[in-house]
Amino acid sequence: MRILILGYGRLGRAFEQVALKRNHTVPFKITSSNKDQLQKVTKSNVDVAIEFSNPESAFDNLKTCIQKGIPVVCGTTGWLARKPEIEELCKEHNGAFFYASNFSIGVNLFFYFNKLIARVMSRYPAYNVSMEEIHHAEKMDTPSGTAITLAEGVLENIGYKMKFINEATSDPTYLGIVSKRIDKVTGTHLVSYNSVIDAIELKHTAHTRQGFAEGTIIAAEWLVDKQGVFGMEDLLQINLDNTLLV
Repeated sequence: MRILILGYGRLGRAFEQVALKRNHTVPFKITSSNKDQLQKVTKSNVDVAIEFSNPESAFDNLKTCIQKGIPVVCGTTGWLARKPEIEELCKEHNGAFFYASNFSIGVNLFFYFNKLIARVMSRYPAYNVSMEEIHHAEKMDTPSGTAITLAEGVLENIGYKMKFINEATSDPTYLGIVSKRIDKVTGTHLVSYNSVIDAIELKHTAHTRQGFAEGTIIAAEWLVDKQGVFGMEDLLQINLDNTLLV
């Protein structure tokens, strides 16, 4: 499989290493310094694209790939207000678009458990839910895309929580997310349910970026011969609606 990497920073290099280990090739690695190379990319020389650039470049990169008929996997955050436009463009061009805020298999199981627990805990409003996320000091966006996905999972299943805010809060209708940036922390996410009696915590800690990189390449392999808009639930075949809750 021939992979185009859009954004060749720390993660981009990790994607390349995993791709080569899995016997793929990386004919194009595009950053802001050589973005004119994207004009040379076609469906005849690339099988799939991986977009992990920055919020300012993501939309145009995705649009170009879809218009060229190249399946594209994206994990860039900070541009998601325009995600519906990309999804509509994908449908218009019979393309393939795969988005996830986090491609780690473990994190996506965490997303699933988060929704499952939120659905159960919605019956017990004495437990107030809050969140904390910790990342390395270089991470620009707050809250993280992973934290936003977790927050959305809570809001979907706990009806009395109206919205999330990026700070601690005592308002019972808000879901507070505390974001911390600490040097050399790969990524930690904590969802807490606290009552006056006790607390329940669901936590994921990433030790390295390896799982993230491997999950991204697996998603690209899975997407290459498909059409439509997809996410990690499709890849992992996990669906909360198929889970029997006692």
